[in-house]
Amino acid sequence: MRRTNYDTEQYQDYARGRALTKEQMEAWIGAFRALLPQGRPLTGLDVGSGTGRFAPALASAFGPVTGIEPSDRMREVAQSQSQHPDVRYLAGSAEDIPVPTAGADYAMLLLSWHHVLDKPRAARELARVVRPGGRLIIRSGYGDQMPWIWWLEHFPNGFEKDAALFPPLHQVIETFSTAGWRVRTFGPFTEPSPGTYGEMLDRLRLRTHSIFNQFTAEEMETGFERLEQAVAADPDAPAPADPAPLLSFERR
Repeated sequence: MRRTNYDTEQYQDYARGRALTKEQMEAWIGAFRALLPQGRPLTGLDVGSGTGRFAPALASAFGPVTGIEPSDRMREVAQSQSQHPDVRYLAGSAEDIPVPTAGADYAMLLLSWHHVLDKPRAARELARVVRPGGRLIIRSGYGDQMPWIWWLEHFPNGFEKDAALFPPLHQVIETFSTAGWRVRTFGPFTEPSPGTYGEMLDRLRLRTHSIFNQFTAEEMETGFERLEQAVAADPDAPAPADPAPLLSFERR
């Protein structure tokens, strides 16, 4: 598997390529609200915060947030374009989170777990920084339970290559269960449509999804040719909603 170097790739286009509509963000915050502790304000960690896609919205809804991001370039974009008075961004990773022990009420890993190199160490580090009774929410793919993503069907072996990026669900649960966490919920969440097929194609052309690093140049060319032909049939139709399962844990 080829890993993305976000200090040399994607950082310039990531915020545009993965932008969320107001409706999408409201749906995400509603889903998080149902999974987080009831008290307010909550102190949160957005681990793998990238260009700051979620941190400001989390801060507005729940309380102060620290974004943890290993890529200097991604963090620079967040600090310049994704500002909020109750958000700060720090250099760090899931395996090395520079905050005090038991200092957070919750942590989020939103499409970042597959980038973590030492997953057992990360699970222990997350248990260190989240207080007992606190929550952890993971948005990720799982190799044995991959949802259908409409545009991947146009790329050669797209579904298989995408599944190979992610560990199976039982492995993720075992990793956290042996590190001080207990499973609370695992269930479906559907992110509302991002807009039209044409708008989605424009964002996909920026190639800010991890899967694009797994295709050969020939596979990429073939996939985009097929995708563009399919979208050309009805570019103004709404693109399908995106299934996005959420896994949550409680700190024992």
